[in-house]
This record gives sequence, structure tokens and C-alpha cells, in this order.
Amino acid sequence: MSGKRRAARDGQRGEWLAALYLMAKGWRIVARQQRIGHGRGVGEVDIVARRGHVLAFVEVKWRRKAQALDEAIDERRLHRVARVAEALAPRLARPADAVRIDVILLAPWHWPRHITHVWQP
Repeated sequence: MSGKRRAARDGQRGEWLAALYLMAKGWRIVARQQRIGHGRGVGEVDIVARRGHVLAFVEVKWRRKAQALDEAIDERRLHRVARVAEALAPRLARPADAVRIDVILLAPWHWPRHITHVWQP
């Protein structure tokens, strides 16, 4: 299996595990793999989840080694997620909702690390 195919498979597995983790914590999954734009202007968010009056746009990162997770998220990636959140929030958020961007970091044999409010759209 090529490296690109393995990375795509691992990414999908990570998103699935992150969704299960969120549901176990009382979140409802509203949407997955939401995209906006075309070409270089594309933005994507892995999971949109709701719990009470919080709507979270969640970026999921899976790495084979936990040490690599510290560098998995950068400002450029968060900015792309923020663009998607700004575009989709009017359609998905309710009037009283707090909208935020979260990150879930995953690696084999480690508990998921859920970081909240990493960026405010």
C-alpha cells in the first residue's frame, strides 16, 4: 500500500475514532468532512458536533507516533477550518449557540487529546 493511501486510510480511521470519542462524551455528530471553495481556496472540517448550546467545528489529526502530534496543527490549518466554520455556522448554528473550533489529536495506544477553543471564528 502506498504512503498516500495509508495516510488517507489512517485519517479516516482517526476521524471515525474521534466521532466515537465525541459521542461517548455526549456530543451529537451534525456533519462530517464538510468542504467549501475550490482549488487553493478550499477549506475542510473533519467533524461538526453539537452538545447543548455549543457547536464545535473539529479538526482531527492522527499520527503514528504521539510525539508527532505536537506539530500536527498549525495556524494555516486552523485558518482553513475557521473559513469553513464561518461559512457553515449560519446554516448549522442556532441563535443561542456558542460556535468554536476544537482539535482532537490521536495516536495509537494513547487516549485522545481534545483541545477546545483553539480558534474563535
